[in-house]
Amino acid sequence: MKLSDFDFDLPEGLIATRPARPRTAARLLLATGDAIADRHVRDLVDILRPGDRLVLNDTRVIPARLSGERHRTTGQGEAVAKVEVTLLEPRPHGRWAALAKPLRKLKEGEDIRFSATLSARVEAIADGQMEIAFNMTGADFDAALAEAGDMPLPPYIAALRAPDAQDREDYQTVWARKAGAVAAPTASLHFDDTLLAALAAKGVAFTHVTLHVGAGTFLPVKVEDVTTHRMHAEWGEVTEEAAAEINATKAAGGRVIPVGTTALRLIESAARSGRVEPWQGPTDIFIYPGFAFQVTDGLMTNFHLPKSTLLMLVSALMGQERIRRIYAHAVASGYRFFSYGDASLLLPGG
Repeated sequence: MKLSDFDFDLPEGLIATRPARPRTAARLLLATGDAIADRHVRDLVDILRPGDRLVLNDTRVIPARLSGERHRTTGQGEAVAKVEVTLLEPRPHGRWAALAKPLRKLKEGEDIRFSATLSARVEAIADGQMEIAFNMTGADFDAALAEAGDMPLPPYIAALRAPDAQDREDYQTVWARKAGAVAAPTASLHFDDTLLAALAAKGVAFTHVTLHVGAGTFLPVKVEDVTTHRMHAEWGEVTEEAAAEINATKAAGGRVIPVGTTALRLIESAARSGRVEPWQGPTDIFIYPGFAFQVTDGLMTNFHLPKSTLLMLVSALMGQERIRRIYAHAVASGYRFFSYGDASLLLPGG
């Protein structure tokens, strides 16, 4: 498989920079087998069946984008300069891996001040990243970060506009619980409490799992032979209760439908034995055509970038030719793409 096999032309005007309002008003491309229909997210109540189970990622996005000033003592006194920092993931001993602009001008031992209360020291610099230690931990750190940080919008949105206060609501799911993600499980952004209640009344069940989405989700594939690509690792957890719920649905003949590629990657990581087992730890599972799905019967997901690992994942689920037709229809019909864009419901078995 070549990287070029997963390319397509995407007009820039189809890249969404704001979500639909209300959330459930987003368009939904329904692909059942070889059939394609144009619906809306609110129609899920009519589309899904009693006994279906939606698997939801309950990670919570942290305000990981920080603007600060770096301070370093020189022979002429204290040098001060602007620096932009994006947190990537927590490290042992209260440290964080982070990206910085401009990284090349930072030195180990420097302090970066983000607010009157929040600062960090550069502890190490390597491989295009840095490791920093904040001046506080626990609840104090969470409060200071919430005040000083902005939502880490994806690069293709951040290139068009800066994050603002509205993104704190828009770029968070209504069921977000466990802080740790630096990117949202974006298919889940289409749900609100009213839709969840209507689905529950229909007999659709929900299972919560956790995968802390990392900034690596936006890394491009740089190899032409896609099978040699190495995925970034992300931390996840499937509890004993979650595993039992999913297995019970499968045993009863119901459909297991992850909402978002993050939830799908996690449950498939936990199901290599053929059934979902309780699971915790990092996963770097890479799903591309030829992958043998163990528990996934369908997927609700947004529309993905050309040549991305996520496009490879949906191609594995639906088949490359079907995905080409689905994406050609989405482009021709003006569906909005990427994190704040429209959704698809992919049901390979019809």
